[in-house]
Amino acid sequence: MRQLNVQQAKTHLSRLIEDVRKGEDIVLAKAGKPLVRLVPYEAETSERIPGAWAKKGWIADDFDTEDPAIASLFAGASAKARKR
Repeated sequence: MRQLNVQQAKTHLSRLIEDVRKGEDIVLAKAGKPLVRLVPYEAETSERIPGAWAKKGWIADDFDTEDPAIASLFAGASAKARKR
């Protein structure tokens, strides 16, 4: 375990990061009192459970039904009506 003061850590941060990634244990201290320990980041992953969302959602029966009013907006019918 290597201990450095905060000022030293500011000066050599990139090097310290690489040392931690290689497995070295580094503690940062202020006035000789340990404050924090640098550790490599490990992403939190949870095991995927296939089908976990099965039957928890629904799609309306008329999902694919076209609404003529909305279709006319895409066709530009409302733009013509606004010009009048």
